[in-house]
Amino acid sequence: MIRRLDGLPSEAVAQAARLYWSAFGGKLGRLLGPETRALTLLDRTIRADHAIVAVARDRPDVVGVAGFRSARGGFMSLTRPHLTAVYGPMGAAWRFALLNRLSADEDNDRFLIDGLAVDSGWRGHGIGTALIEALAAEARARGYARLRLDVADQNPRARALYERLGFGAVGHQRLRLLAPVFGISGSTVMDRAV
Repeated sequence: MIRRLDGLPSEAVAQAARLYWSAFGGKLGRLLGPETRALTLLDRTIRADHAIVAVARDRPDVVGVAGFRSARGGFMSLTRPHLTAVYGPMGAAWRFALLNRLSADEDNDRFLIDGLAVDSGWRGHGIGTALIEALAAEARARGYARLRLDVADQNPRARALYERLGFGAVGHQRLRLLAPVFGISGSTVMDRAV
């Protein structure tokens, strides 16, 4: 069952944070780690109004989460005060600078997917497909004609899923100096009609 994150109990946010970290911790670990601090940060900053979750039918377990960006922000509200509360003033300063570089990308013509994660035990059950279709419905409701996402070069499994769902590569971004920080060389920009 797919649901918007708003209206779910607070433990759903914590579950979504853990799921997101399990998918993106390898990429964000050097920047937001250690895991305990990263989860504290995610618990505080996930924006319910910019998330869609998949929950198990017979219990409220979050089995998939997808975030998106709008003119009002993204899946996480990573402000300097949030970072300072978790990492202290010095830790917040360099993290804030790097995160601004990473999230500076804007796309006013396409609905931007800001991360998608499916619990490893639920992969292959259509959760990723259902989340993409829920994002497409959200995009249509907001007046967008196309979806856009970026997939890490080192994630061929995700890229294969997106290609099966009609996404095509439309560009490539190299991380250059930031590659060692994120552990990826770059990402492929993909989009599709909603």
